Amino acid sequence: MAIDFQSVRKQISEMGERAPARAREFNDKKRAAADLLTGNAINLEMLGQRVQAALAFNANLRSAVPGSEPLDAQFPLPEMPEKAALLAADGSQIYPDRHGPSPFSLINVGAICMLLGKTVPPSQTVTSALLYDDEMYTDNGLITESLVALMRDLGERELLAELAAGLQAPILTLTDGPLELWEPREESGDTYRKKFDEYIAALRKLYKVGASTAGYIDKPGSDLLVRLLEIASLSLEDLKLAGKQRPFIRLTDVDLLESILGPFERSAIFGIQSKNAVRYTDELAIHFFYLNVGKTASGLPYLARVEIPAWVAGDSEMVDTLHAVLVQQCRVLGTRPFPYLLHRSHEVAVVTLDEKKQVEDMIAMELHKQGVYTGTQSYKSSVKEVGGRSRFSNRR
Repeated sequence: MAIDFQSVRKQISEMGERAPARAREFNDKKRAAADLLTGNAINLEMLGQRVQAALAFNANLRSAVPGSEPLDAQFPLPEMPEKAALLAADGSQIYPDRHGPSPFSLINVGAICMLLGKTVPPSQTVTSALLYDDEMYTDNGLITESLVALMRDLGERELLAELAAGLQAPILTLTDGPLELWEPREESGDTYRKKFDEYIAALRKLYKVGASTAGYIDKPGSDLLVRLLEIASLSLEDLKLAGKQRPFIRLTDVDLLESILGPFERSAIFGIQSKNAVRYTDELAIHFFYLNVGKTASGLPYLARVEIPAWVAGDSEMVDTLHAVLVQQCRVLGTRPFPYLLHRSHEVAVVTLDEKKQVEDMIAMELHKQGVYTGTQSYKSSVKEVGGRSRFSNRR
């Protein structure tokens, strides 16, 4: 038995005893935040000034920034465009394994292209990049999972830009997860910064080919709008506490907006104040909105967060087209609303455990053919596999 169920059962009982009080506290926070939302819905300039003033006290402040739309705005579902080129990309990877016989990594990117308004079937593209020898090392040693993940995200955007360049407008490109990436604390070498610069350049390529692009975040847990309301609740004298005093902690943006957004409606578009914003300037400045794409199994609204760059946020036609297409894509999967093409791109890109083993065997055979010793699997890894492995984790 791997779990001490007697101990866990006692803790679950304690959790249950506290649950009613915590639920009442949570609902009180939700009502207070909702009052702030409606009370400040059109105080956009004042709120923007408060965010800037709070920055003087907290350089690491992270929150939503008001745009030109009321905080509690609701935008109905627009008409579907008669034609559009829709591209979705996803990536998968084999992380470097120091317990394996040979050091390598692999990045697999899959893309699906669908031409709305035409009868041609969707097309798919797959690119696979094997990292080995010097590519496996940086100034700090063996390549990290963070760097491999960045290279995967870079590969997704570069493939989308390449495919979009041969299509006619309107062009929409989708990826799974946020557009806003940042440098992890553990990464300090030039290699990561170089790849990050290439990621920014890939986003600019999408801008130059005239494509709208978006990152789709399913079941978001972010609280950027809630943090903005916390700033709104502070007096001018207390702005030094912005981002540090959290009266609405545990409350998410979805908690706040699920009772406001009707079926298939989107929220206002917000900017993002973050320490990382200096990397996303001008047309790349990251914005976001929430979208009601359907219902949960219990009948509650199901909200997604959609991240878009400034060149999309500032173009109402691009926003409307993205809004309509995302809802249409989510409706394809019925009671489990998620963009169909993103689901398909994941299926195309995913690397299975069997495929990982095949790559390992191919490497071993080639090296042996060349008379090169490949090393051995660690005993720790081989012992774990005695009982068999049921899955291979290759996604973030």
